Amino acid sequence: MEKIKELTEDKLQEITKSGRVVLEFSATWCPDCRFLDPFLPEIEKDFSEAKFYQIDRDGSVDVAKKLMIMGIPSFVVYQDGKEIGRLVNKDRKTKDEVENFLRSLD
Repeated sequence: MEKIKELTEDKLQEITKSGRVVLEFSATWCPDCRFLDPFLPEIEKDFSEAKFYQIDRDGSVDVAKKLMIMGIPSFVVYQDGKEIGRLVNKDRKTKDEVENFLRSLD
């Protein structure tokens, strides 16, 4: 999973323009975000057709606001430049919840 410290609008358009892209908005200080860390490599492997990015919400405040990311960890999924799904809230998420969400988009 590639980590992006500062996501700009231009970078967002560049990385989401083709294929399936999963953005995980997170922060180093967020315990619910860190809870998911051990599961992320497995989730990536289970959904290998997608490119995953971990976005530092604190370094990407403008894009996070534009995308209405009010709670973390949150996931936003794009297909060929268009948003196709979001799991956005402040709740702790389990591996199963994230995988069920990603499966629901197919």
